[in-house]
Amino acid sequence: MTEPRWLKVAETYIGLSEIRGPKHNSKIIGWLEKLGAWWRDDETPWCGVFAAHCMKDVGLPYPKYYMRAKAWSDYGSLLRSDRLAPGAILVFDRAGGGHVGFYVGEDAEHYYVLGGNQKNSVKVMKLGKSRLETSRWPKGEPVIGKPVYLKGGDVSTDEA
Repeated sequence: MTEPRWLKVAETYIGLSEIRGPKHNSKIIGWLEKLGAWWRDDETPWCGVFAAHCMKDVGLPYPKYYMRAKAWSDYGSLLRSDRLAPGAILVFDRAGGGHVGFYVGEDAEHYYVLGGNQKNSVKVMKLGKSRLETSRWPKGEPVIGKPVYLKGGDVSTDEA
Protein backbone atom coordinates (compact mmCIF):
# COMPACT_ATOMS: atom_id res chain seq x y z
CA MET A 1 0.00 0.00 0.00
CA THR A 2 1.28 3.45 -0.86
CA GLU A 3 1.49 6.12 1.82
CA PRO A 4 0.44 9.73 1.29
CA ARG A 5 3.25 12.03 0.16
CA TRP A 6 3.18 14.18 3.33
CA LEU A 7 3.48 11.11 5.57
CA LYS A 8 6.53 9.94 3.62
CA VAL A 9 8.11 13.36 4.25
CA ALA A 10 7.23 13.19 7.96
CA GLU A 11 8.83 9.76 8.32
CA THR A 12 12.18 11.07 7.06
CA TYR A 13 12.44 13.28 10.16
CA ILE A 14 11.87 10.61 12.82
CA GLY A 15 14.53 11.15 15.47
CA LEU A 16 15.05 14.87 14.80
CA SER A 17 15.05 16.70 18.15
CA GLU A 18 15.06 20.24 19.39
CA ILE A 19 18.14 21.50 21.21
CA ARG A 20 17.47 22.77 24.71
CA GLY A 21 19.03 26.06 25.70
CA PRO A 22 20.35 28.94 23.61
CA LYS A 23 21.18 26.83 20.53
CA HIS A 24 18.40 25.59 18.26
CA ASN A 25 18.04 22.82 15.70
CA SER A 26 18.89 24.34 12.32
CA LYS A 27 16.36 22.10 10.53
CA ILE A 28 13.48 23.39 12.67
CA ILE A 29 14.73 26.97 12.27
CA GLY A 30 14.77 26.39 8.50
CA TRP A 31 11.13 25.29 8.58
CA LEU A 32 10.22 28.42 10.53
CA GLU A 33 11.97 30.62 7.98
CA LYS A 34 10.34 28.91 4.98
CA LEU A 35 6.90 29.14 6.61
CA GLY A 36 7.37 32.84 7.42
CA ALA A 37 7.23 32.47 11.20
CA TRP A 38 8.13 35.49 13.29
CA TRP A 39 10.10 33.50 15.89
CA ARG A 40 13.37 31.62 15.49
CA ASP A 41 13.66 29.05 18.26
CA ASP A 42 12.79 25.42 18.79
CA GLU A 43 11.54 25.97 22.34
CA THR A 44 8.18 27.34 21.13
CA PRO A 45 5.75 24.44 20.55
CA TRP A 46 6.29 23.27 16.97
CA CYS A 47 3.85 20.41 16.25
CA GLY A 48 1.88 22.65 13.85
CA VAL A 49 5.11 23.87 12.26
CA PHE A 50 6.10 20.27 11.55
CA ALA A 51 2.70 19.45 10.02
CA ALA A 52 2.80 22.61 7.86
CA HIS A 53 6.34 21.85 6.71
CA CYS A 54 5.31 18.35 5.58
CA MET A 55 2.33 19.75 3.65
CA LYS A 56 4.34 22.59 2.10
CA ASP A 57 7.10 20.18 1.07
CA VAL A 58 4.63 18.26 -1.14
CA GLY A 59 2.87 21.36 -2.48
CA LEU A 60 -0.26 21.19 -0.33
CA PRO A 61 -1.84 24.13 1.49
CA TYR A 62 -1.82 24.50 5.26
CA PRO A 63 -3.79 26.73 7.66
CA LYS A 64 -2.92 30.42 7.92
CA TYR A 65 -2.24 29.97 11.64
CA TYR A 66 -0.54 26.58 11.15
CA MET A 67 1.51 27.07 14.32
CA ARG A 68 -1.63 26.71 16.44
CA ALA A 69 -2.47 23.02 16.62
CA LYS A 70 -6.19 23.68 16.80
CA ALA A 71 -6.04 25.75 13.59
CA TRP A 72 -5.85 22.36 11.85
CA SER A 73 -9.36 21.54 13.17
CA ASP A 74 -11.04 22.86 10.04
CA TYR A 75 -8.27 22.10 7.55
CA GLY A 76 -9.21 20.13 4.46
CA SER A 77 -12.11 17.73 4.84
CA LEU A 78 -13.49 15.86 7.81
CA LEU A 79 -12.43 12.23 7.91
CA ARG A 80 -14.60 10.04 10.12
CA SER A 81 -12.73 8.18 12.84
CA ASP A 82 -13.89 4.82 11.44
CA ARG A 83 -12.34 5.75 8.07
CA LEU A 84 -8.89 6.80 9.26
CA ALA A 85 -5.94 5.98 7.07
CA PRO A 86 -2.20 6.59 7.48
CA GLY A 87 -1.51 10.29 7.03
CA ALA A 88 -4.81 11.52 8.46
CA ILE A 89 -4.33 14.75 10.37
CA LEU A 90 -5.37 14.30 13.98
CA VAL A 91 -6.06 17.25 16.28
CA PHE A 92 -6.05 16.62 20.01
CA ASP A 93 -6.96 18.60 23.09
CA ARG A 94 -4.37 19.09 25.82
CA ALA A 95 -3.93 21.38 28.81
CA GLY A 96 -3.02 24.83 27.53
CA GLY A 97 -3.91 24.19 23.90
CA GLY A 98 -3.83 21.35 21.44
CA HIS A 99 -1.62 18.99 19.50
CA VAL A 100 -1.55 17.98 15.84
CA GLY A 101 0.10 15.03 14.13
CA PHE A 102 -0.38 12.31 11.55
CA TYR A 103 -2.22 9.04 12.09
CA VAL A 104 -0.10 5.92 11.62
CA GLY A 105 -2.26 3.43 13.52
CA GLU A 106 -4.38 2.71 16.56
CA ASP A 107 -5.28 0.23 19.24
CA ALA A 108 -8.46 0.00 21.32
CA GLU A 109 -7.66 3.06 23.47
CA HIS A 110 -5.05 5.09 21.56
CA TYR A 111 -4.02 6.59 18.25
CA TYR A 112 -0.40 6.17 17.18
CA VAL A 113 0.64 9.61 16.01
CA LEU A 114 3.72 10.67 14.05
CA GLY A 115 4.33 14.28 14.92
CA GLY A 116 6.76 16.99 15.82
CA ASN A 117 7.36 18.24 19.34
CA GLN A 118 6.49 14.88 20.86
CA LYS A 119 8.89 14.63 23.79
CA ASN A 120 10.75 17.47 22.00
CA SER A 121 11.35 15.41 18.86
CA VAL A 122 9.75 13.89 15.78
CA LYS A 123 8.52 10.46 16.78
CA VAL A 124 5.53 8.17 16.98
CA MET A 125 3.61 8.41 20.27
CA LYS A 126 0.34 6.96 21.53
CA LEU A 127 -2.34 9.52 22.40
CA GLY A 128 -5.65 8.67 24.06
CA LYS A 129 -8.61 8.43 21.70
CA SER A 130 -10.66 10.39 24.22
CA ARG A 131 -8.48 13.46 23.52
CA LEU A 132 -9.19 13.52 19.76
CA GLU A 133 -11.05 16.64 18.65
CA THR A 134 -11.15 15.93 14.93
CA SER A 135 -9.55 14.04 12.09
CA ARG A 136 -8.94 15.71 8.74
CA TRP A 137 -7.67 14.97 5.24
CA PRO A 138 -6.32 17.38 2.59
CA LYS A 139 -9.06 18.36 0.13
CA GLY A 140 -8.67 16.83 -3.30
CA GLU A 141 -6.28 14.11 -2.12
CA PRO A 142 -7.49 10.50 -2.34
CA VAL A 143 -7.72 8.68 0.98
CA ILE A 144 -5.21 5.87 0.67
CA GLY A 145 -5.62 2.91 2.98
CA LYS A 146 -7.74 2.13 6.00
CA PRO A 147 -7.35 1.95 9.79
CA VAL A 148 -4.17 0.21 10.97
CA TYR A 149 -4.22 -1.74 14.24
CA LEU A 150 -0.99 -1.78 16.28
CA LYS A 151 0.28 -2.80 19.73
CA GLY A 152 2.87 -1.41 22.15
CA GLY A 153 4.52 1.96 22.67
CA ASP A 154 4.49 4.73 25.27
CA VAL A 155 1.39 6.79 25.98
CA SER A 156 1.77 10.58 25.87
CA THR A 157 -0.23 12.98 28.00
CA ASP A 158 1.83 16.11 27.30
CA GLU A 159 3.41 16.46 23.89
CA ALA A 160 5.90 19.20 24.74
